[in-house]
Amino acid sequence: MFRHQKELQYEVKVDRPDPMLARKVQEVLGGQFGEMTVMMQYLFQGFNCRGEEKYKDMLMDIGTEEIGHVEMLCSLISQLLDGASPEDQAKAAKDPATAAIMGGIDPQHLLVSGLGGMPTNSNGVPWNGSYIVASGNLLADMRANLHAESQGRLQVARLYHMTNDEGVRATFRKMLARDRYHQYQWMAAIEELEEKNGVVVPATFPREAEEEAQTEAYEFWNLSEGEESGEGPWATGSAPDGSGDFVYVTKPVPKGQIPCPKIPSAVLHHDLDKKTK
Repeated sequence: MFRHQKELQYEVKVDRPDPMLARKVQEVLGGQFGEMTVMMQYLFQGFNCRGEEKYKDMLMDIGTEEIGHVEMLCSLISQLLDGASPEDQAKAAKDPATAAIMGGIDPQHLLVSGLGGMPTNSNGVPWNGSYIVASGNLLADMRANLHAESQGRLQVARLYHMTNDEGVRATFRKMLARDRYHQYQWMAAIEELEEKNGVVVPATFPREAEEEAQTEAYEFWNLSEGEESGEGPWATGSAPDGSGDFVYVTKPVPKGQIPCPKIPSAVLHHDLDKKTK
């Protein structure tokens, strides 16, 4: 059950309208790594979580918090659009650089939402459910969550430097702080799950089942110009789970055969160079 409370999680108050900034903020609302994505990702992971209750409870706590972040950004966008008009769009488009890069303010804020936030990114592309990861494997999902928070915080940090509006920056600072903490949470969960089951996903697939392919689990093939990649810890030393040692293969050679597919039936009309009756 969800219950809406009228107050925002944190105060959202802009110093002045800025329709072009509103368009940029759409990215961290409805973009691939926006608040809508992490909201849906954590909630679906929580809805489908099986096993220890503490993981489900954490997912539902953070997922519900993200609903509040979506609401905050909608309020922020609405305030940035206060007073916006078609005349503002025409004025913005007079600057050649602005017209080329932004095309003025987002016309959908005028035509579609009536000066409100939308479930789209900064280019007006609708939010997509394929952005979310909810696999049912806790370690895989927690790693996806860390990635999502990392990218989301990066984008908010970039937005922070695109405005001098102290009110907007105050909202961003709250979001940056929460995104920092959420990264801490996912890192802690990942560490605990790795200690329980190992670092490789899925842990339930036995290493013995791939016994004949063990060498493939530790070889780093140098497949680009130069050998600088061999200097990293991913190319030398032991695997994180201690199961083997890495080997840097300077000049790898193919281990497979040359494919020789059969000629398909003529009714498939490949028009191959083949005699036909």
